[in-house]
Amino acid sequence: MIDIHDTQNPIRIDITGVAPFATEYAAFERALGCPVAQKASWNGISLTREAWQLPLRRRDPILRQMLEAHADEILARLPERTGLAVDVQRTLASRVAGGDVRIGSVARVFAMSARTLQRRLEEEGISYQKLLDTARREAAGRYIAESPLAIGEIAYLLGYSEPAAFHRAFKRWYAATPDVYRSPR
Repeated sequence: MIDIHDTQNPIRIDITGVAPFATEYAAFERALGCPVAQKASWNGISLTREAWQLPLRRRDPILRQMLEAHADEILARLPERTGLAVDVQRTLASRVAGGDVRIGSVARVFAMSARTLQRRLEEEGISYQKLLDTARREAAGRYIAESPLAIGEIAYLLGYSEPAAFHRAFKRWYAATPDVYRSPR
């Protein structure tokens, strides 16, 4: 195991899922040189402040331009939300894949009742169900496009009790079935 203060390596890797075998995580930890946390609230890498400040070994202006354009495109698609709605949207995004997305559970994160959360969101012009639907839509698009998981597994992961309901929702969101969306264009 590495020294946790080593500026060249991550402090920890967080993964929302769970590997079927504990040995897989041990292999990840050996390969990455840091602890891997499963069942985390987000997927990400924790780095030291010093690591973020290290200069890039190689500058690539074309790659930078492409990445900035992609980031700007993503930001342009994000709805203009403020206040509590943004916080609820972030919470749902981290929980939608296998987490507890019930309104009561999310309301507890913000130290309020489910009804109070509903009222506050209504004051901001959005409903909890709309935020949940948006989180599911975005996660579904990512999983179908980028994940090797079967469509039925993705449906279950996103909280659908059966693949047929997921298929209907996906077709409503993307005007295509998951199979068509996933196939190479």
